[in-house]
Amino acid sequence: MSEARLERLQKFYSILAHLEEKLGGARTLAACSGQLPWPRRGVYFFMEPGETRKQSGNGPRVVRVGTHATRANSETNLWGRLRQHRGDQRNGGGNHRASIFRLIVGTAIIARHQYEVVSWDAKHASAQLRKAEAALEHEVSKFLGAFKLLWVGIDDEPGTQSLRVYIERNAIALLSNYNREEIDPPSPAWLGRLCDREHVRKSGLWNSDYVDVDYEAAFLMPLTRFLTRNLV
Repeated sequence: MSEARLERLQKFYSILAHLEEKLGGARTLAACSGQLPWPRRGVYFFMEPGETRKQSGNGPRVVRVGTHATRANSETNLWGRLRQHRGDQRNGGGNHRASIFRLIVGTAIIARHQYEVVSWDAKHASAQLRKAEAALEHEVSKFLGAFKLLWVGIDDEPGTQSLRVYIERNAIALLSNYNREEIDPPSPAWLGRLCDREHVRKSGLWNSDYVDVDYEAAFLMPLTRFLTRNLV
């Protein structure tokens, strides 16, 4: 086991513990709404029921890291992105074509139950096909609604060179077990083991991007800085 990576994971989770304290606790995605005082932009961290750490300490393990406004001139905000992952709170549905998180979770649910949803991976679908996807969208919303999340406000300019992207990329790379000795592996029953994306299955994360790159330990410094500066 890489002692350096283990120490950095322990540092990462100590930062998140401080973040959770500052936010007054993690929130389930289902309980989130636009009424909360969200920062305009930020980075978020999801924890999944039943997924715990084994080597880096006690408590839940992070299973997905994300941000938004990764393209220049993007006007998306943090809550808008989280709302796409959560789905429609009024009817329990959602749109997996607006959320890669929902899409990849859906592929694993399909595999677990051997559903026939042939259009799920299609970029476009007719109204009739979307109607046939509705039951699965509801399952995805219910599944993701139980996830807890933390977030840190980082209101920098949109673009691939933003600090948010830097933190997202390196947090994913640090957490990922893709093609390396596992630290805090997923549980045997983790749904992601059935996902059709190899990067998800092998990394232990609901992420496809950045799971196969090296991390820069220096990313922990700005994460700590923004934690103490402004959270909401």
